[in-house]
Amino acid sequence: MEASPITVEVDVQEIAGAIASPISEDTWSHWFQAWLTDLAPSLSPIGAYELSLRLTTDAEVQQLNAQYRHIDRATDVLSFSAAAADIHLPESLLAAMPFPLGDLVISLETASMQAQQRQHSLSAELAWLATHGLLHLLGWDHPDEDQLQKMLQQQVNLLQTVGLKVQYD
Repeated sequence: MEASPITVEVDVQEIAGAIASPISEDTWSHWFQAWLTDLAPSLSPIGAYELSLRLTTDAEVQQLNAQYRHIDRATDVLSFSAAAADIHLPESLLAAMPFPLGDLVISLETASMQAQQRQHSLSAELAWLATHGLLHLLGWDHPDEDQLQKMLQQQVNLLQTVGLKVQYD
């Protein structure tokens, strides 16, 4: 029996006053679909997922970081996993709707600065941050150097699936 193809619904929100994102909503959807297909998570019995992606300012990210992580500074990406909330949906509901992965929040200001520092495009930096956040939504973490290196390599692999070549040292 062949597995159902992975599908993903991505709600992209760009906040007024933020730097304009160079990536279209269609491209984001394509990328997340490719990444989830490559990762093949087993959270949804029907292979359907949903997530939200908020592209915003340092100020908003700092506010969220202070509120939810008690770190009062901006950062590049925040992940709010629905699975980490320990909400168990009935099997009948999971079979009828996309599995909610959670929310990603990326600061366009920090991403732009990091892209300049790393001498690559804003698109590449945003993709890098999105893969990092997606892996967190799926339960990956990096509490030590070994786990961090595994996660960074997985990000490189995911970017290659959509034709991007970004290497981080």
